[in-house]
Amino acid sequence: MGNQTAELSFVFLGFSTFPEQHKLIFVVFLAVYLTALVGNGLILTVVWLDSGLQTPMYYFLQHLSFLDICYISVTLPQMLKNLLEEEKAISFPACFAQLYFLITFVGVECILLTVMAYDRYLAICHPLRYAALMGRRTCLWLAVASWICGVFNSALHTGLTSVLPFCASRHIAHLFCDVPQLLKLSCSDTSLNRVVLLAVTMLLGASPFLCIVVSYGAIIRAVLQIRSAQAQRKAFSTCTSHLAVVTLFYTTCTFNYNQPSSRHPLYIDTLASVLYNVVTPMLNPIIYCLRNKEVKAALKHAIRLKYPSLKT
Repeated sequence: MGNQTAELSFVFLGFSTFPEQHKLIFVVFLAVYLTALVGNGLILTVVWLDSGLQTPMYYFLQHLSFLDICYISVTLPQMLKNLLEEEKAISFPACFAQLYFLITFVGVECILLTVMAYDRYLAICHPLRYAALMGRRTCLWLAVASWICGVFNSALHTGLTSVLPFCASRHIAHLFCDVPQLLKLSCSDTSLNRVVLLAVTMLLGASPFLCIVVSYGAIIRAVLQIRSAQAQRKAFSTCTSHLAVVTLFYTTCTFNYNQPSSRHPLYIDTLASVLYNVVTPMLNPIIYCLRNKEVKAALKHAIRLKYPSLKT
């Protein structure tokens, strides 16, 4: 197993249905990657520099932007490389390194989105206690807990998957290394892996989503009790960006992981992978910049400071 593992490589089949479109797809993906890097980088920089954005909500937004940069950088450079090469191969160590970091960042994002929903719940439902409940130390520990959950979850899945023997086909019907696709290639019993995958999916996927739904249920109830229509709109405006990001993230994740892959063509898997791994990190900063007046105002202020002659 040692020599076999060291020499083993996998081949991605994700784009095999569009061979004549590889150059076009490369240009589109490169543009998406650069957009994601610039957009998330802008949010990191603006929140860091603007003293008016030094609040828990924007502290967690910084973590989300950093996550999206890491998230898309784990897989998209390899995809771009594969689009230019005839054999779209990845070595065993590189595949499992990609798997480890991908699962880490996805797990952290699940928990972090829940933390951000809890932050909005406290801000709207308990405004008088918000400053005491969401102090700097609390924010730090919530962020650290998100990362710890993601790291341990990833170590568990990667460890269990990496010890499996891969003696059947080495062709991955996907764009990157992921647990469900690798389990299909193993020639041993993977029932333990599948049970653990289901259990952790419920713990780190369904449970956080349920917490988000409960938080927003309480938020909606609290906002509807406000008599002023203007105050209602202001309260809802602080949540719409996060709610849009949550909807996008969980919709694409569900589409990617809960589809009967044996019953549809390969290009459906490819589309699901692109939505889940490429489009989401690019759209998150756009959503926050377009829907959040404070971020837009801070960005305009930063541009005016950098380029005084420009009118924004």
